[in-house]
Amino acid sequence: MIHDADFHFEGGPHGVLLIHGLTGTPSEMRLLGKGLNRAGFSVHGMQLAGHCGNEDDLLATGWRDWYASVERAAEALRARVDHLFVAGLSMGALLSLLLAAEKPDWVDGVGVLGATFRYDGWNMPAIGRLSFLLPTIKRLGFARGRSFMEEPPYGLRDERIRAQVSGAMLGGDSAAAGLPGNPWHSLADLQLLSRHVRRRLGEVQAPCLVAHAVRDDVAHPRNARLVLKRVAAPTQMLWLPDSYHMITLDRDRRLLIDRTAEFFQRIAGGEAATIAAATANTVAPLARAAG
Repeated sequence: MIHDADFHFEGGPHGVLLIHGLTGTPSEMRLLGKGLNRAGFSVHGMQLAGHCGNEDDLLATGWRDWYASVERAAEALRARVDHLFVAGLSMGALLSLLLAAEKPDWVDGVGVLGATFRYDGWNMPAIGRLSFLLPTIKRLGFARGRSFMEEPPYGLRDERIRAQVSGAMLGGDSAAAGLPGNPWHSLADLQLLSRHVRRRLGEVQAPCLVAHAVRDDVAHPRNARLVLKRVAAPTQMLWLPDSYHMITLDRDRRLLIDRTAEFFQRIAGGEAATIAAATANTVAPLARAAG
């Protein structure tokens, strides 16, 4: 049974659509949503199709269903606000970029948070080795019941938050913390989505704030650099030194909230043309050292 876990925070005339990651839940975007709402934005933390239920619910959907649910949510929020911004975590970042490419007249700015084109972080050796085979495995109908199970540190450097999230996830509360594993067939769809979005990055014209953990355990910093290199839009880079993959929940979350709010406020205030391409901040040398 799929639980309704999305959230709405009413605010000013500028809206932000927040998109969670694969097997995740809107709860992973809630702190960011509250922070953006305090900064004056109206916020919708949407729920992707097939999520917040069991594994069969997720496997009944694919990446086109996930994107269709994003487009529906964006259309609904857009009707209520003057400017529409979109921000996504992990796979949600890819879906945000795809919306910007597909609907350039809808999206005024994008938050690309922990973008995951490949599972190539330091804690992902098994997925990384098999990921390119997964679409073929799914097409042949093999391994429908197989999953890669989540392992510590679960994308979280903060041990207290890690204990809370892992407890809910392993306890079966998929609406609060998502599924404890990544089904192979769903990961195959993520691979297909990744390939599609890579081809469309040059069509993204809305300014992008690209935020990524220096020591991301799920997605190597090269995922962020791919966005910086290929989008047609002005970009700003925010490297986060004290978090792992779940940057919306981890130790740098307040910095992320402040920079995202500032970035979107500048665009809403008519400063989009002044946002210069910038791929480094004070911790950029750490990111280069990470590979």
